[in-house]
Amino acid sequence: MRILLTGHQGYLGSVLAPVLSSAGHEVIGLDSGLFADCVLGPPPHDPPGTPVDLRDVSAETLAGVDAVAHLAALSNDPLGSLEPELTYAINHHASVRLARLARDAGVRRFVYASTCSVYGASGGDDLVNEDAVLRPVTPYAESKVRVEDDLLELADDDFSPVFMRNATAFGFSPRLRADIVLNNLVGHALLTGVVKVLSDGTPWRPLVHALDIAEAFLRAIEAPREAVHARAFNIGTEANNVTVAEIAKEVVAAVPGATLMITGEAGSDPRSYRVDFSRVRAALPGYDANWTVKAGAEELVAAYRDYGLTSQAFERRFTRLARLADRRAAGTIDAELRP
Repeated sequence: MRILLTGHQGYLGSVLAPVLSSAGHEVIGLDSGLFADCVLGPPPHDPPGTPVDLRDVSAETLAGVDAVAHLAALSNDPLGSLEPELTYAINHHASVRLARLARDAGVRRFVYASTCSVYGASGGDDLVNEDAVLRPVTPYAESKVRVEDDLLELADDDFSPVFMRNATAFGFSPRLRADIVLNNLVGHALLTGVVKVLSDGTPWRPLVHALDIAEAFLRAIEAPREAVHARAFNIGTEANNVTVAEIAKEVVAAVPGATLMITGEAGSDPRSYRVDFSRVRAALPGYDANWTVKAGAEELVAAYRDYGLTSQAFERRFTRLARLADRRAAGTIDAELRP
């Protein structure tokens, strides 16, 4: 198939692009380039791509496309809270506009990167499945809920949206993100010798490796229509439903000499949920998220050491908020995050 991959120069896109290509698909990219140079290690092998902001996509971009893998977004909770209007403009309105253009162009499959954050503060100890009440607590998660709702209305006999509610990603990517929990804690452990948790460590988080997300996207694109049409899927594994304190302990184990400090100074985090991932395994036979938190921490330690991660790069280049602030200060993007 000819697949349009949005956000191909991002953290997940840089992992997904070679997975799709290796499966024999023709991949074309679409990215505004906000984080294109946030590279650690050898440069990624990007597919041919269109340098365009998601808000400015034209109908011509979708011509001849069989499927869309839509990753492009302002993609973390602090950034969404700092710039809520931009979050809704890009994550919500531009995503729905892209889906309409895709449907009108005859694209049959639209696989959308949603998030398990839509469950927010789920309450109780039960595992939440895709039919649970959605309780988003941030503009980022709220934007994902709105897109799911709007894409569901676009679904018809010829256009199949699929909602991939990814758990919190972790693991190495050629375009690193240091502001997601496991990647962040491993970096701090190596650079400072301390694994510092600002909450009380009790909130639950479901985690999933970037490669396991990529494999799920590939299978959702290739699956029979009846298996995925207009359905939501939690992407991850029950084995990686862990507390923040448990994540931190795995990091300490992976970095000899590191010490754990749980301060609790940030108070209780309202985002706490444990997730059921059985639907995706039933719908996509053979799929399972195999990467453990332990293996991911060890992978990150090795990559950070091999590629010479520095404190400056960790704190500025690979942290989304800091990177955008630096680019604004340098005048390479404007107040609306356009080049």
